[in-house]
Amino acid sequence: MTILRSFLFYIGYICSGVIASLLACLIGPFINLEKRLKFFSLWPKFANWFLHLTCKIEVEIIGEHYIPDEPCVIVSNHQGQWETFSMQYLFHPLCTLLKKELLYIPLWGWAMAMLKPIAINRKKPKEALSLTLNEGSERLKSGMYVLLFPEGTRVGAGKVGKYARSCFELAKRNNVKVLPLCHNSGECWPAHKFIKKPGKIKLHIGEPFLVDNTKQSALETEDWVKRKLNLN
Repeated sequence: MTILRSFLFYIGYICSGVIASLLACLIGPFINLEKRLKFFSLWPKFANWFLHLTCKIEVEIIGEHYIPDEPCVIVSNHQGQWETFSMQYLFHPLCTLLKKELLYIPLWGWAMAMLKPIAINRKKPKEALSLTLNEGSERLKSGMYVLLFPEGTRVGAGKVGKYARSCFELAKRNNVKVLPLCHNSGECWPAHKFIKKPGKIKLHIGEPFLVDNTKQSALETEDWVKRKLNLN
C-alpha cells in the first residue's frame, strides 16, 4: 500500500510541477518578481496537501511566531527534497540557493530562473562562496529572505552535518538576523528514495539572532538542531 501511495503521489507531484512550470514560464515574463514568487509558491502548497492526501504525511510547524517581518538569513538542516520546495510558501519573498545545472531542466529550471535564485557551481567552491555572499547581500537589501543549507549537502535522518560558517557570515556582513530551522523530513521522505513513509514532519522555527562570532554561531545552531532532533 505504501508503494502505491508513493506512486500516486509522484504522478500528481510531477504532473502538477510540469503544469505549474509551464504556467510560470508563460505568465512570469509579464509580472514582477514578487507576484512570480507568490504564483509559484502555490505549487509547493499543493504538493504538501497532496503529500498528506496520498502518503498520510502531516506537517506541523512549531514556532511560527518567530518569523521576522524584516529580511533575514534562514538556515536549515537538509535531509531530503521536502525542504527544498516547501519553504517557498512558508516564507515570502524567498531567495533560495541551488545548483546551477538545475536551471537547465526544461520548464522547471526556466521557471526557477525567473525567481532569482542564487545559482552556484559546486565544483568551484571559492567561486560559489563569493557568489553566495555577493548575491545573497543583494537579495537581502532588496527585502528578501535568503534560505541556505549550512551542511552543504543532504544528510540522512538521525544525523547532522557540520554547519558552515559562510551562512552566518552573510548575516553578519549585512547586519541581519539568522532564523534557524530544524526538521525531520528525512524520516518520512528519505533522500533518493521512492517510498514515502506515513508520519509527521515537524518543522521547528527557532528564535532569530544577530551574529557576532560566525564560528560560535555555526556551532551553537548545529547543537540546537541536534537537541531538537534528540541526537545529543
